[in-house]
Amino acid sequence: MTAVLVTGADRGIGNALCRACHGRGDAVIAACLEDSDALRALGIRVEPGVDVTSDAAVQGLAGRLADTGTTIDVLINNAGIAARDALGTLDYDAIRRQFEVNTLGPLRVTEALLERLRPGSVVAFITSRIGSLGDNLSGGLYGYRISKCAANMVAVNLAHDLAARGIAAVVLHPGMVATDMTFDDERHEARPPEDAAVALLERINRVEPGEPGTPPAFWHAPARTIIPW
Repeated sequence: MTAVLVTGADRGIGNALCRACHGRGDAVIAACLEDSDALRALGIRVEPGVDVTSDAAVQGLAGRLADTGTTIDVLINNAGIAARDALGTLDYDAIRRQFEVNTLGPLRVTEALLERLRPGSVVAFITSRIGSLGDNLSGGLYGYRISKCAANMVAVNLAHDLAARGIAAVVLHPGMVATDMTFDDERHEARPPEDAAVALLERINRVEPGEPGTPPAFWHAPARTIIPW
């Protein structure tokens, strides 16, 4: 049975990923910022209080997994936040918060859970094409763009180190998804989280360990195309 851990599992894509993995027979660990009685009712192991900005919270999760001898076949770094902003009215505290969650969060989680991974495991980073330098044609959204661009670098850096351990890494854009992070004027283009989860898992299932020194591709999961960094 494949053991899958998903961060940010309270809602949106993370919640849908947990349900999809559970539905195919995986042993799912839902790392939630708050809690989820609905996931627990399905028989999913819920780990509440996992704030990816907190060393103590993340190390606590790692310790509980170690205590039960749990190994992770697929780690999905999904937790993220978004805030709309524009030049002239920037809220630097909000930008720092996005950086803490979107950029340092996946780094903190992956490092803390290194000993729970094994050769053959996969680490997935759910990021966004909005963090692409080459794809930025509009400006704006400073906090979200900066944090996701830096998150992409975190993912590529980790991919090199993980490859040396026989662990595969994949960087994924889920497309426009109707979640609490989607801005109101974008919702008409957004797809359901359940559809996004299917596309993401299809791409994750196809990942194989890369050679050390070879950077991963930045995948647009629904379109099955590669996004420029």
